[in-house]
Amino acid sequence: MSTKNTYTISIYTENNIGLLNRISAIFQRRHINIESINSSSSEIKSVSRITLLVKITEEQMKKIIGQIEKQVEVIKAFYHTDEETVYQESCLFKLSTNLLTDNDEIQTIINQSKSRVINVNKNFFVLEKSGSKEEVEELYHILDKHGIKQFVRSGRIAITKEEMPVSKLLQLITA
Repeated sequence: MSTKNTYTISIYTENNIGLLNRISAIFQRRHINIESINSSSSEIKSVSRITLLVKITEEQMKKIIGQIEKQVEVIKAFYHTDEETVYQESCLFKLSTNLLTDNDEIQTIINQSKSRVINVNKNFFVLEKSGSKEEVEELYHILDKHGIKQFVRSGRIAITKEEMPVSKLLQLITA
């Protein structure tokens, strides 16, 4: 049996009520945790893309993809390894404005982490960071020492490295 791997799943679908419930139930029945989940519009008009990150064996992944395509109204579901995708996470930090104005170290942290200030008012500023899970977690630990007021992060978003765009692939499949 193969070892556990991290897989990014792409599911293309029309928006249907209860779709996320049905997809997550497939993983729940197998006692598999979904590490992250994102849903948004895709590059194809009126088609959404759901991106999930899971840690399971390739054999389990193949079975789950088959179940998703049989049991849920999806256009196409497929998985990629980390090597096949370019991926990022995004996060926002809310910090006290005096840190920005009175602490030179914060400016250095912002510059070194390649993050950016996207909002400032008299009480707080909002810092945005996009990067790998490890980069986001590293910045969190650095800023935590300065007092994070609020923190929110996305799950993984991913795009494939494949040569044929997914939109062309889906057109071939649905034609």
